[in-house]
Amino acid sequence: MSDEKPAREPIAEDARIDALEARLKAAREREEQRSRPQGTGADANYRSGNRVLADLLGGLLGGTVIGWAVDALFGTAPWGLLVGLFLGIVVAFRNVFRMANTPPDDGPDQD
Repeated sequence: MSDEKPAREPIAEDARIDALEARLKAAREREEQRSRPQGTGADANYRSGNRVLADLLGGLLGGTVIGWAVDALFGTAPWGLLVGLFLGIVVAFRNVFRMANTPPDDGPDQD
């Protein structure tokens, strides 16, 4: 009985199956690389918050200093300070709106 051949012989590995498995593995790796976040969300949000804060403070302080300087040079107190402060606020909010409407940078291209 042991001398008899089995009814079915094992099927040899097909090169197409190996190639398919290799392509699937490469596709999974590319998908994992593509879907992996480029930076942690907390860091990106922290940077955005710092930028908004810097824009707001910079606009307020810049407008105040320029308005105060205009008042000191031309003796128009308090109008130079008020106009400078108002323009500083306008510029700060414009910068914040621009930043909010800019799509996020996804990092370097993966292509």
